[in-house]
Amino acid sequence: MMEPGKPAVGMIELQLKELETIFKQAEEDLNTVAGSERVARWKARTIALIAQQVGSQEAKRFAETRPGPSFTSDLLEELGDEIEVYRTFLIALAEQVKKAG
Repeated sequence: MMEPGKPAVGMIELQLKELETIFKQAEEDLNTVAGSERVARWKARTIALIAQQVGSQEAKRFAETRPGPSFTSDLLEELGDEIEVYRTFLIALAEQVKKAG
């Protein structure tokens, strides 16, 4: 029998890997505009997955998660900061799901 919450944790880990891949691609291409677009598409998919696997309340919280203001002129650093906000949320969510399961 599979542990409760295990599929949700697996989904979150997969989304974290996808997010890392998006950032690495932006670093290689030096194309932060395309990276930001990929992050936006990734976030929309992730919201739906969280709603399906964890619940609509957590999906809403993730949808409302936004990076704070940036005071740098380095667009790659700004993209990294945005990704870190989502990464931190997902790591905390995975821990929450593990504890609840």
